Amino acid sequence: MLFGKIDYINLAPFHVFIKRYIRNSQLKQSIEYKKSYPSRINRLFKRRQIDAAFISSIESKRGNFHCLNAGIIAHKEIRSVLVKRGAYLKDSESATSNALAKMLGIDGEVVIGDKALKLWLQNPEAYVDLAALWYERYRLPFVFARFCVNRNRCYYQKLIKKFLHTKVKVPHYLLQQYAQKRDIPLHEIKAYLKLVNYSIDNNARKGLKKFLRY
Repeated sequence: MLFGKIDYINLAPFHVFIKRYIRNSQLKQSIEYKKSYPSRINRLFKRRQIDAAFISSIESKRGNFHCLNAGIIAHKEIRSVLVKRGAYLKDSESATSNALAKMLGIDGEVVIGDKALKLWLQNPEAYVDLAALWYERYRLPFVFARFCVNRNRCYYQKLIKKFLHTKVKVPHYLLQQYAQKRDIPLHEIKAYLKLVNYSIDNNARKGLKKFLRY
């Protein structure tokens, strides 16, 4: 089985969980094998070169994939999906964030992921948090990505069900590694992870449906 890994801080709890859940060492290695940024993972998934991954919400709709009730969700703010006001410039790493900026009528440079979090911490006044603006307008969570499956559906359904019912604690040493590599203070990483949710509940489904209609 090949799993597409997006190496962003917001998925650290899932990566910690999956390594504990999976006993087979060869399968663990396969998880690390396909590691990239969101838009490339989207392409690999559409080509069926990976079995499962967190796929951007907009691409999950276009491909009519089989998606489970897990994703990357912001109930209010997120701090890692931003627009710097100015001339419109897409972020090549995320189709959903680019579409969201256009839907909300925000012109500027779209920035996502850990680099966006670092920029926000340096100067929050210079950026628009797209999840916060979405919530301000619609009072609904925003679903940035969904967990979708090409093959081995039953296996991944069990895995996701277990993940959503498990309180995962990211080890301190791993948080420190992220802090050093991303040059983001440890306490800010901890605060950021509290903003990220993974269960697509009824409100999140409403938000997702509204966005995908657009």
